[in-house]
Amino acid sequence: MSEFDTGDSAAQEPQSETGRRAHASRRNFMRKVFFASGATAAATMGGAGAWAALADDATGTADATASAAPSGAPSGGPGGGAGGPGNQSITEDFFGLTTDGKRIDDLYTIHSTGVATAPVIAAASAFLAGLTDTQKASTQFTVHSTEWRLWSNIDSYERQGVTLADMTDDQKALGTALLKSALSADGLETTEKIRRINQAAGEAINNTNSFNENAYYWTLMGTPSATEPWGFQFDGHHLVINYFVLGDQVVMSPCFWGSEPTSMEIDGETVTVCHEEVVASLAFINSLSEAQQKVAIESSTKSNESMKAGAFSDNAVQAYTGIRGDALSATQKKKLFGIVEAFVGRAKADVAKVRMAEVRKHIDDTYVTWAGGITDDSAFYVRVHSPVVWIEVDCQAPGPLAGAYGATQGSGATQKHVHSIIRTPNGNDYGKELLRQHYLTSPHHR
Repeated sequence: MSEFDTGDSAAQEPQSETGRRAHASRRNFMRKVFFASGATAAATMGGAGAWAALADDATGTADATASAAPSGAPSGGPGGGAGGPGNQSITEDFFGLTTDGKRIDDLYTIHSTGVATAPVIAAASAFLAGLTDTQKASTQFTVHSTEWRLWSNIDSYERQGVTLADMTDDQKALGTALLKSALSADGLETTEKIRRINQAAGEAINNTNSFNENAYYWTLMGTPSATEPWGFQFDGHHLVINYFVLGDQVVMSPCFWGSEPTSMEIDGETVTVCHEEVVASLAFINSLSEAQQKVAIESSTKSNESMKAGAFSDNAVQAYTGIRGDALSATQKKKLFGIVEAFVGRAKADVAKVRMAEVRKHIDDTYVTWAGGITDDSAFYVRVHSPVVWIEVDCQAPGPLAGAYGATQGSGATQKHVHSIIRTPNGNDYGKELLRQHYLTSPHHR
């Protein structure tokens, strides 16, 4: 597989050209970071295959996204929730979320899961075949590319890839088919609702240049294959899906789901999104006894933004806090699983089943932390944190779309503006740990 040149095609539209220049600048920055610190990290991986995992096929340089030990103490960007203008850079090799800067080994292995990946492979292949050569040159990257990590949930971020706005109806249909092959009906509906509300809210504040249903970008990493690693990313305002495939193993994280507002009248229909995670979270906290709530609730007040591991926070370090799973009753554990299922259930049923089994295995080592109120309309923050799953649901203050629902920007956290994320701690976001093992163990990579 090779990474396509992303810098010189004169056939690109000016806006796409600007995006490519910004992307090239970010990649050059990353290469400097890697060469300053990455050699030690790569050496810990061992073997020629590990170095192959770091190689940039198009340029002969090294790519800092390969899963490896960090050259310094890993940490996320400040705040990490909004992926805002002050937080749009990667300054470290990928390491993953940890509790103390040290990864737990042997959590993830290459093995058969029984997941049917043939449909998503076929859909991705058809999607690529439907792109023009120019579009493909801006959209396809190596499986170990830094492009995995260069996502953001904010509207103004300079993205790479092909945007829905620049696709024909047939190409859009192929993209929808790819999402349909990867997501459950609920997952697909959630993506569509987020985009619909983004369009309607943009219309309400007379700013569809920034907020619309077509400002979402596709990128593919690697080449769709039944045996080699590959994946895709769908990236835009309030919606980011990272989907990694290796054989019949799937890692669908990080995924960001959000909306402002979370409910809106559109063409006579009430469109509501990000409701399942809010309801499931409140159901869990209200299942706890008063004594248990004192352990779980770290604050009765809610700040405007609380998210710890949003965009550009791949290496966040967060100690376990809150109530531990082994202190919960069977009924309370079921409520906790309800929060996880709200996210995991957005993948196909077989992928979700494998993921939930992984989460259940670590239930006694799962912690839940809460901030804010616990009534039906309370603004709150909840974090579910175990060795294998990280979930945050964050009710935020009204933002740039506040005018669409009669609110004032920054006026206090509300359920009408929700950000949420699911990640895979200890090094397997973007399937990075599986990718590392693949390069180390596959004979053709040695």
